[in-house]
Amino acid sequence: MKIFKALAAGFYRTLKAWKGILLIWFGSLLTVSLVAIPMKGFLKSALGGSMITEKLRDGIDFEVFGDLGSGFRNLIASFPSGLLLLVLLGILLNAFLSGGIFDTLKGSSPKFTGNDFFKACAKNFWSFLVISLIISAILSVLFILLFILPIALVAQSDSGSESAPYITAVISFALFFFVSLIFILTADYARAWQAANDKSACFSAIGYGFSRTFSKFLSSFPTMLILVAVQMLFTFLVFAIMGRWTPDTGGGVFLLFIISQIAFYTKSGLKVWRYGSVTSLKEINDLMKEEVAPPVSQNFQA
Repeated sequence: MKIFKALAAGFYRTLKAWKGILLIWFGSLLTVSLVAIPMKGFLKSALGGSMITEKLRDGIDFEVFGDLGSGFRNLIASFPSGLLLLVLLGILLNAFLSGGIFDTLKGSSPKFTGNDFFKACAKNFWSFLVISLIISAILSVLFILLFILPIALVAQSDSGSESAPYITAVISFALFFFVSLIFILTADYARAWQAANDKSACFSAIGYGFSRTFSKFLSSFPTMLILVAVQMLFTFLVFAIMGRWTPDTGGGVFLLFIISQIAFYTKSGLKVWRYGSVTSLKEINDLMKEEVAPPVSQNFQA
């Protein structure tokens, strides 16, 4: 009952926060454009607008990139730095905008205004950035220990079984996936706690996240599992549908771009639904804790 109540409340709060989701979409589009636009300009100058469309109409043809000369080598050489810049901007932008969206998703939050949203973004930025970096570092270590290391050990062993590496990869990834959900849930609880408090205290927020995740595990983990499963199903459907679409006209490419951006906006909305559901679950558990807490007498008799 608590799970479905949190999911319903999170969905309702997500609908109210559509302007915040729009800002997340626009910020992500702007960040990706910093890399995509220069690359598009290079391909047009090297191949021409019409030729690149014809040669890539039926899929990726690596011969297209064979005669690009030194310009292509320069592009490849600059790609790692561009990717690093994209990742850094993405981390900073996510920490900044998440501070505003978590504040918007609070049950006590008033009607959405741009002034309140960006004020919350600035107030929560550093705490949210530290929380994201710490949880990301933990997930990176877990990925190495639970996924990379077992596969490497099995690959180097003389088991003689050809299927052993594949079985190990499936089991290792499944284990990493379920364990990672615990830490993602911890990060969401921590950010929900920080958004509800005026004082910045990222380590206290993380402590609260771990405490609430494990103390309310039977309601928190299934909620997170349902929300992540919905996100994964939506992503799979988008790739399955758009992967078969090969537009060969300018209008078709433009339509594909519009639909892809609608899909990305929806995907961002599903992530905000996760934020709102965890925030709602936090408030439900906090309210229940207050109701069951024994009253403390203020009058003492000698």
